[in-house]
Amino acid sequence: MSFGDLLQVLAGVGVLLYGIIIMGDSLQIIAGDRLRKLIGSLTATPIKGLLVGTAVTSILQSSSATTIMVVSFVDVGFMTLTQAIGVILGANIGTTVTGQLIAFDITNVAYICVLVGAAICILAHKKRVKHIGVGIVGFGLLFIGMEMMQGPLSFLKERPEVTAAFSSHPAVAFLAGLILTLIVQSSSATVGLTMAIAVQGVIPLQTAIVIILGDNIGTTITAVLASLSANRAAKQAAAAHVMIKILGTLVILLVLPFYTSLIEMTANTISRQVANAHTIFNIIIALLFLPFVSQYANFIRKLIPDDESVQATSPIYLNRALLTVSSAAAIDAVRKEMIRLSRTARQMIEDCRRLIVEGDEKLVEEVERSESNVNEMTRDIVQYASEVGQGRLSTDMSTLLNLSTNAVSDAERIGDHATNLVEMYQYLQDHHLTLSPKALEEGNEMFALVLTALDKSIQALDEENPDLAAEAIKLEQRIDDMEKALRAQHIERLNRGLCKPGAGVVFIDILSNLERVGDHATNLADMVIEVSKLHKNKKSKTESAPKGKEAAK
Repeated sequence: MSFGDLLQVLAGVGVLLYGIIIMGDSLQIIAGDRLRKLIGSLTATPIKGLLVGTAVTSILQSSSATTIMVVSFVDVGFMTLTQAIGVILGANIGTTVTGQLIAFDITNVAYICVLVGAAICILAHKKRVKHIGVGIVGFGLLFIGMEMMQGPLSFLKERPEVTAAFSSHPAVAFLAGLILTLIVQSSSATVGLTMAIAVQGVIPLQTAIVIILGDNIGTTITAVLASLSANRAAKQAAAAHVMIKILGTLVILLVLPFYTSLIEMTANTISRQVANAHTIFNIIIALLFLPFVSQYANFIRKLIPDDESVQATSPIYLNRALLTVSSAAAIDAVRKEMIRLSRTARQMIEDCRRLIVEGDEKLVEEVERSESNVNEMTRDIVQYASEVGQGRLSTDMSTLLNLSTNAVSDAERIGDHATNLVEMYQYLQDHHLTLSPKALEEGNEMFALVLTALDKSIQALDEENPDLAAEAIKLEQRIDDMEKALRAQHIERLNRGLCKPGAGVVFIDILSNLERVGDHATNLADMVIEVSKLHKNKKSKTESAPKGKEAAK
């Protein structure tokens, strides 16, 4: 094999990998917010997790990306180990889609795809259409990369010692698949190279299957690496992934001749047989483990016991691994952290109510500590969001990111108003002033209405429910009216000498701060309405697009 041939093989692997990457990136951008919602549903039952994991991995074109997300979600407590196992099983199946694609012998069509895709990229004006063009280019590159590898590898036919080494020593074939996948970080690329070698008649199907088994274990390294800096729950998820592959491989090795005969019956060409071996192996694993997911999760917990340490108060969803594997997942992390921040700010207002109305002085330190956490979380979220925004985003995902970042500002301002309320309480204490029973009663009513608005807004954000958001927005006018009415009533009491002037001024400031909290609650609800409009506009454009004969006209 000449140096030029070696370079061509390596270039073919590179072209194949690049095709996988740009096709996956384009599919992510085209899917947009639908992918974010799909990723958000990963926390379902194991069966639904399997189906969604398969779908997400088919879009991302990488089981490594999905498993990194799973490890990240388990790390932050967004997903349980049992749910994670279901998604991992689905990701294993989803990643075989690429192998099935490259098993088609459509090289001539591939060149046309690259030509058409490139033309779309150059001539199109809309970003979405350009991304479709990039995806088509990526699809074509899959097959061009395969063709680049196959030619130079034909020399192996003249080297019987190579064939003998792989056929007589299955361990060599197994290690070759494992090590190659560790190096290229892509099971699909290893499957493609295995196909290219098998097509030349260098290795029999059984040897190719052994290489694929090594490849399946090698692909788990990404989850292991992602879990190293994470908590014990994430390490459990990574260990579950590794052991699923190892146990599945042992099962297939025990019945390897029978499994080889089974695969031979599934197709006439060696390339399709290799692809089927990869797919059926992962389907068998899913069928073996899915009925016993809970028991398997308990087994993993015995190997790696749960961490009983207390969860940190800093951001928990902003896992940096998501920045590299999925913009949709990273944006959803920003949204979830924003909602968590909003809940913290809401609790601060509740603590202020108990402090001012009920006189629970222990809450002063609690609010001050929460304010410090809110400020740190705000900085972390904004920094993370800015890094997400530097990547390639679809229009709807970019809009969602901007709306979430703006909502972070509203949540942070609610925390600031809570701090103002604490300062007003401390002023009353320092100057030995007290609010009248009537003022406390009215203040409690104002607190209750504002907290109701916050609850509805935050719930609407969490559920992405525009109807609930509309209810929260309707409360804004009630809050404004109540603030004006209570202010007028209190001024009347001041004029009648029923309240001390110093305490009266503080009470009016309390009402003013609560009214502003109500404004921020409305802003949070407005985000839900804006996202809902975004989805409706996108849906209406899709439905109004000309189809069939109408388009021809």
